[in-house]
Amino acid sequence: MLKNIPPVLSPELLKILMEMGHGDEIVLADGNFPSETCGQRVVRADGHGVNILLDAVMKFFPLDTYADNPVILMDVVKGDNISPDVWVEYEKTIRKYEPENCKFVKLERYEFYERAKKAYAVVATGETAVYANIILKKGVV
Repeated sequence: MLKNIPPVLSPELLKILMEMGHGDEIVLADGNFPSETCGQRVVRADGHGVNILLDAVMKFFPLDTYADNPVILMDVVKGDNISPDVWVEYEKTIRKYEPENCKFVKLERYEFYERAKKAYAVVATGETAVYANIILKKGVV
């Protein structure tokens, strides 16, 4: 065991975070996301919500300060007429760690899937909230 490592970060996920380089992206995916279809590398985090993982990851993960949009959300499909509460939580979490780099952009659902296919890894969670998928672009320390 190690000290001060959040228990939601599995050894596999820590390894992935360490392997990632500047500009690599990671997807924290909700339970409905086609993780196995889209992911080159899939890490299971069943039973955990995305924001809990986001909070644990952001303690160690630098966002890309050179990217216009280091945080990407899956946009709501036309006709759903909802505003996902999880987005507010994500902004609070990211602002806590990187207030100067808290820049979000939304991608249409299928554009998000295509972007996820190029990501370094997808973390498949048990998140039940809709539109809870988020992509983080890694920066430098």
